[in-house]
Amino acid sequence: MSSAEYKVVETTTVTDESLEEIINTWVGHGWTLDTIHFAMRESSRRPAMAFVLFVRSAPENAGIGAGESSPRV
Repeated sequence: MSSAEYKVVETTTVTDESLEEIINTWVGHGWTLDTIHFAMRESSRRPAMAFVLFVRSAPENAGIGAGESSPRV
């Protein structure tokens, strides 16, 4: 049975440059971009936060807590 691992990266700096850096960093570590969710402010059209979700195939012997450490972005 094939399982998947998911990675969520939260950012409060929602610019094209910051999102590009997050995506390029995690894709470079073997993750695939899944989706981006934006949290909006009521008083602004600009997002207050973004959640960038990545996915990859989990190793067969991976258990809880078997993930890699997070690179700093």
